[in-house]
Amino acid sequence: MQVKTIGPWLLLATLAGCQGNIEGTRPTGSVGPGSIGGPGSPGDTTGPGTATTAAPPGSGFDPNTECQKLGAGLHPGPSPLRRLTRDEYNATLAELASDSTNPGKDFPPEARSLGFNNIADAQTVTSLLAEAYKTAAEGVSDRATKNLPTLLGCSETDSTCVDAFIQRFGSRAYRRPLTTAEAQKLHTVYVWGQSNTTALDGVRMVIEVLLQSPDFLYRPELGAGEVAPGVLHLSSYELATRLSYLFRGSMPDQALLDEAAADRLKTPEQVLAQAQRLLSDPRARETFKSFHRQWLDLEQVASIDRDPTLYAGYTDAIPALLQQETETFIDHVIFDEDGRLSTLLTAPYTFANQALATFYGLTAPAGDAFAKVATDPTQRKGLLTQGSLLAIQSKPQQTSPVQRGKFVRESLLCQFLPPPPANLVITPPELDPKLTTRQRFAQHSADATCAACHQQMDPVGLGFEHFDAVGRWRDKENGLPIDATGKLVMTDVDGDFDGAAALADKLAASGQVADCMMKEWARFSLGRSETVEDACSLEQTRGKFAAANHDIKQLVLALTQTDAFLYRKAVVP
Repeated sequence: MQVKTIGPWLLLATLAGCQGNIEGTRPTGSVGPGSIGGPGSPGDTTGPGTATTAAPPGSGFDPNTECQKLGAGLHPGPSPLRRLTRDEYNATLAELASDSTNPGKDFPPEARSLGFNNIADAQTVTSLLAEAYKTAAEGVSDRATKNLPTLLGCSETDSTCVDAFIQRFGSRAYRRPLTTAEAQKLHTVYVWGQSNTTALDGVRMVIEVLLQSPDFLYRPELGAGEVAPGVLHLSSYELATRLSYLFRGSMPDQALLDEAAADRLKTPEQVLAQAQRLLSDPRARETFKSFHRQWLDLEQVASIDRDPTLYAGYTDAIPALLQQETETFIDHVIFDEDGRLSTLLTAPYTFANQALATFYGLTAPAGDAFAKVATDPTQRKGLLTQGSLLAIQSKPQQTSPVQRGKFVRESLLCQFLPPPPANLVITPPELDPKLTTRQRFAQHSADATCAACHQQMDPVGLGFEHFDAVGRWRDKENGLPIDATGKLVMTDVDGDFDGAAALADKLAASGQVADCMMKEWARFSLGRSETVEDACSLEQTRGKFAAANHDIKQLVLALTQTDAFLYRKAVVP
């Protein structure tokens, strides 16, 4: 018998006030050397009367200049109410209820904003999602109570023991101690359930109510006292939750909860000590993998479809191998090598198994296990020359200089490229067995309608032409020699280059690329876009990132020391 608790209509009503507006997918800012561009957040959705000074969409702002304008003091940006993602929901239930069935896999697809699935303003709750929460809660409670004495640690007929379970399970679900009123309400739920059916169903109802509560599904941050006019310090429990979901992608572990209970997350030094500890947690690798998977759109690899008659050796098994290559490479560079952004972009090696190395034409390790494989650094180096990204940014039957150049501009330089005119029919130049891709795409420069935008993309994307649409090296196309020369403009590393390896060297030396990586991690860690109120936080992080030779681990640690991470603005009633 399944216990019925709150219906999806009630959950929707409860959560209705928690939603913000949905922003577009990965809007980015422009564009001057050294500037950090980006749109502003629609605002702080935490309550009425809360104002924010947002950067205008499509504009860039220099953190140093804007920080000087803000002056001395604390300057936290918006603090939107964030909901658990599907992965966070699954990981939390695995720790909270020892439930490893991953019920979140059955939730509706997640909205993406700014390139990520954890941006608060895009986290709406539909009736389908509310129904899925209810179904998942019922399933979890049913499985958790299969052995009720073990779950409770005592007999279900012992009211004192049940109350202890409510306190224990409830405080872990809410990631903070229950209030007296909350504990009393949950006890009432238990009494009603067991009096109408059985003690087992009373416990089930408690679990179902907890797992459908906004305090479980969301991460409320009310603050813990004013530390400056209009600025609140987050409580130790709130900071424990921020730290844990940033590094572990799950609820706080016991060590974090112990620190929060002792109120030992009040200073930047205390927060940093825990952040450094969490960075060594095995779960941190998965969180970093999630960031890069979304930043690079690696989810698209699975849908790559290529004709094996055009690309000999391409099989249905190749996409998964391409994704594994990139994710293994990133994990190795960040956690086993020096962690530097330049190494991600220029390392003269990759990871492959025998099947993938053979597909690429590289020296093949034996067997199915992935191993480090040296590459010719004049041809392949770093992320940009890996098949996953090259194939994603291609068409089924040809390469796409436009997509490849657009990827570099938007994802690595954080530059804003306006969409084409609404009435423009977008089709790549027709395939011609007598021409190279460069020759076919020359019409973009000749057509005044196309030239303004394409001069920013095509000269960059054509630098990848030594790689076909599945990421394999080629010296000729249609019997003609490849010309992979290109040019960067409107960057801090402008100039000519020849081939993707040379482009990688330029980008590795770019301050704009480093700033872009910082901004992407700030968005991912804060669940929102940057605003001018974050200028001092960004400038502080920029300095620490540079001082650490652009070590990405140190970048994430630096973000935990900012006003944006440690504080929130007070909500004006």
